[in-house]
Amino acid sequence: QVQLVESGGGLVQAGGSLRLSCAASRNIVPMGWYRQATGRHRELVARIDSIERTSYADSVKGRFTISRDNAKNTVYLQMNSLNVEDTAVYYCNAVSFGLHYWGTGTLLTVSS
Repeated sequence: QVQLVESGGGLVQAGGSLRLSCAASRNIVPMGWYRQATGRHRELVARIDSIERTSYADSVKGRFTISRDNAKNTVYLQMNSLNVEDTAVYYCNAVSFGLHYWGTGTLLTVSS
């Protein structure tokens, strides 16, 4: 059984902060966050690899931080200085043997 469960989304004011969590079953390792806004394609937000190297989309660089707790097999996305443009459904992602796995998403809404 492969399972990815996102949590932590909600409604926040512009300029505020929020932390998303992705809890994964033990047979898979989450390594990325994606998001999809209404009418947009799903886009990569942040990645973290097995040796803690990270990468970010230009639109979130300097505001978002991805991290991992190996003991809990959980990946986090700390989001600061949120903008209305960050409003989207955020998805946790993992890749295993060439296949992509996804959670069902958590909604972030940023109000002006």
